Amino acid sequence: MPPLTPTAPTPTPELKRIAEDSFTRAKEAIASGNLDYTISLLLTCCKIDPANFFYRQTLRKTQKEKYGNNLRGSRFAFVSTPRWKGKVKAAKRSRDYLKVLEHGEQVLCRNPWDKGTQMDMSEAFDALGLGELAVFSLDQARQKFPRDVTLNRALARLFEKRGDYQKAIFLWQLVKEASPHDVEAAHKAKDLAASETIQRGHYEEAAAGTKDSPVVGRIEARAVEKQDKLVREADPIRKRIEADPTEPSLYIQLANVYRKHAQDDRARAALQQGLGPTGNAFQLQLALMELDLVPLRKELELTEAKLRQLADRSRVVDDDEGDEEPVSADDLTRLRAKLLKEINSREIELFRVKADRFPTETAHRFELGVRLIKSDLVDEAIRELQQVKKDERFVWKAALYLGMCFKKRNNWRLAQRNLEDALGALPANEETGKKEVLFQLATGSADNGDLARAIDLGHELANMDYAFKGIGKLLDEWTDRLQNA
Repeated sequence: MPPLTPTAPTPTPELKRIAEDSFTRAKEAIASGNLDYTISLLLTCCKIDPANFFYRQTLRKTQKEKYGNNLRGSRFAFVSTPRWKGKVKAAKRSRDYLKVLEHGEQVLCRNPWDKGTQMDMSEAFDALGLGELAVFSLDQARQKFPRDVTLNRALARLFEKRGDYQKAIFLWQLVKEASPHDVEAAHKAKDLAASETIQRGHYEEAAAGTKDSPVVGRIEARAVEKQDKLVREADPIRKRIEADPTEPSLYIQLANVYRKHAQDDRARAALQQGLGPTGNAFQLQLALMELDLVPLRKELELTEAKLRQLADRSRVVDDDEGDEEPVSADDLTRLRAKLLKEINSREIELFRVKADRFPTETAHRFELGVRLIKSDLVDEAIRELQQVKKDERFVWKAALYLGMCFKKRNNWRLAQRNLEDALGALPANEETGKKEVLFQLATGSADNGDLARAIDLGHELANMDYAFKGIGKLLDEWTDRLQNA
């Protein structure tokens, strides 16, 4: 993995002079109409000084002029861009943000309106702390896709992050118009309107000193107090980092302080800052992977809360609640499924890395196996869990999940054997696990024609918890089937 740069590099005086000379020649080439030569010079400028807004703006304008602002670029772009797009994605995965920008420009030289590349470059600019260019990239993409939901959502979040609430509100409204059941858009406009009011609205007099505002005073006092506490906790760690910048644990400690104060962006920046000095330390890469899961888990938590609210409203009808556009339970359920799938996919990657790096740590391999089952990667899950089963600490859990795997593969003989192993290895106080094992054995026996065994196991489970996964109703069905047989 190439070294990652958390902030855009500052060119040396010599490189800066080269960039300035190239830009001067580029302006001369524009005047003469030699756009290809102009673009090659501007690419050099942007590579030397990636943070220079004017270089990037001039390059984009020239790229579009080359194709007469036709909104599609070269007619052969679909042939010539996939290789460069692949490089963009690879650099993005490895968090080599400067390479994202370099390869992205190669795509835009062939199609300056490529939405996906503009969005990838915007993320890279944002990660490098270049907010103006991050906004610029998305705004350029909106020239062709002004009502695209994904694009407007990303740009709204950037404006929100910068405190430009009016523009963010406008974009969230566009998202809501295009996707009426979007949960996030439905609430963002209201939330940001409140933030914008606090920032700009009804406190001008207090801010100007013409009227005291005890409420604002208390808010500011609390904010200052929180900031002071953050500084007190973070400064000693920063000083230790200055003294020993190659120690990965210090960057993790600093990131944990930021996360404690709900500043995930600064936590990510702290971890990225440490990648270069520590030689891409494995601990920091893991911490970044785990941090990337945080917003997804928060969104899942919000979605599940909305589903619970809808369930409550269906039981108690409130005629006064008509000011908010209703969100469909089906839409929320689909969003929840999508989030669960994405989180599980990322957790598979995370635990696979951990299991490979720490092969003797059975817990990582067990967690990997469980998530592989959720993604229906059954054969891979079996391989992992059979290794886990050798560890006495995980015997019953691994056997339970192996039984579920073999049930999915329609191999009841192996499923039954593992489930019975799990039942025999269960700790005396493990009631939840016992109920699940009994349920799996009972349903498996019923599905494979052993109704008498299924009924015996079902009664044992029903005696513990009659409502567990509808076992009472299943017992009635199995009894009827047995009598009819």
